[in-house]
Amino acid sequence: MIPLSTSPAPRPAEIQIVSKPLPQVIYPVMKKFEDLTEREVLALAIGLEEEDERVYSDFAEGLRQDYPATATMFDGMREEESGHRRRLIELFQKKFGEHIPLIRRQDVRGFVERPALWLVRPLRIDAVRKEASTMEVETRRFYEKAAARTQDASIRQLLDDLANEERGHEVRAQELDLPEQAKADEEVAQRRLFVLQIVQPGLAGLMDGSVSTLAPVFAAALATQKSWDAFLVGLAASAGAGISMGFAEALSDDGSLTGRGHPWVRGVICGAMTAVGGIGHTLPFLIKDFRLALWAAGLVVLAELGVITWIRRRYMDTPWVTAALQVGLGGVLVFVTGVLIGIS
Repeated sequence: MIPLSTSPAPRPAEIQIVSKPLPQVIYPVMKKFEDLTEREVLALAIGLEEEDERVYSDFAEGLRQDYPATATMFDGMREEESGHRRRLIELFQKKFGEHIPLIRRQDVRGFVERPALWLVRPLRIDAVRKEASTMEVETRRFYEKAAARTQDASIRQLLDDLANEERGHEVRAQELDLPEQAKADEEVAQRRLFVLQIVQPGLAGLMDGSVSTLAPVFAAALATQKSWDAFLVGLAASAGAGISMGFAEALSDDGSLTGRGHPWVRGVICGAMTAVGGIGHTLPFLIKDFRLALWAAGLVVLAELGVITWIRRRYMDTPWVTAALQVGLGGVLVFVTGVLIGIS
């Protein structure tokens, strides 16, 4: 009988797998302008002209309702940028073939990041003028620098020509070369928008805060004969009125039909001015001497009513006498109401 072996069976050889990280490939984020080839310079120029064309189109669309003459000017600049792009494409096809590589401004060092003003509504004419001028300066400098380092005669000639044409755009954007009547019309439109979007909600808030809080402040002051109590009442009334007026203005309309701008911007302006109007004649009650605080608050009230009268005369074209009577009558009625309640 053959004895069985009790030795363990041989194990198969263990295979160890060692994983090594692959070498990291780092791609350059931006390319230096000096490293661009003539082919890449032309491709970049085509991309710049296409972007400028679209920006001018958005500017024209955003200004068309309130500034039609300036919108027409930007339409003309858009067409000229489109012509520049076509000339660049034709030269590129002649020199390098049909495929145009995608090279954008953000792929090359040296370009300034542009704020997306074309997405803002309503567009501010001053900001648009400044941005358009900056765009043209940047593009002109690009063409001048590109032409200086280009060896091909035809490419250099086109880049020089485009630099001169961009210089004309720069002057036009700075001066907004419009007929005098068109300039006058747009100044009137700009003033109208400022009144609708800023002055009106601010004035409504200032009038409400200055007038409506008179009654609770002076009623509390005369009833308690304590400055601190009057201050707390005035502070609470001002804050409450500011919040209430802010929401009321923001929810009144969305501004799409009236041209009054973003509703929440109007709401913030109206609410803040309401609070300011109420706090103005509340702060004097921080003075410990009650009689002195009362007289100081009365003087502040007169100053507030005077400011409101001036705003109505300045921006609403209301005659001085009419504005003073309207504001003064409302203020006197509310003030007398507060006094009667306070002494009763």
